[in-house]
Amino acid sequence: MSLIPRNSLFDFDHFFDHFRAPEVFNDNVSGTFSPRIEVKEKKGHYVISAELPGVDKDDVHVTLEHGILTLEAESHQEDKEEKDGRIIRQERRYGKFVRSFNLGHDVQEKDISAKFNNGVLTLSVPKHESPVESSRRISIQ
Repeated sequence: MSLIPRNSLFDFDHFFDHFRAPEVFNDNVSGTFSPRIEVKEKKGHYVISAELPGVDKDDVHVTLEHGILTLEAESHQEDKEEKDGRIIRQERRYGKFVRSFNLGHDVQEKDISAKFNNGVLTLSVPKHESPVESSRRISIQ
């Protein structure tokens, strides 16, 4: 699995964020949210956790296509406060999150397990050791 650290030059998911106006980073304006992701390497597998507070399990989608694992989630929250039939305060928050990881072509969907508990998505992804390429000299005749 190849992981690209956030705020790296090669973090193409967020590359253009630095060129936008500051108000675009507000969740209410941009329509996106950025949950915390944690990747742990354990013996024989990786554990990927995503904190998705306020997101329903049905709004979380995990796909694997050509070795790319993609996490997608949508948040729909509405808070409404009424007093004597009049709306005193109403807040809405909508957002979409997409994050991808390159796992390599030898990982299959059936090998990955996923759990969603208390707003935390946890994926267990088996590690596949790639063979070490050895270099050898080619004789010229």
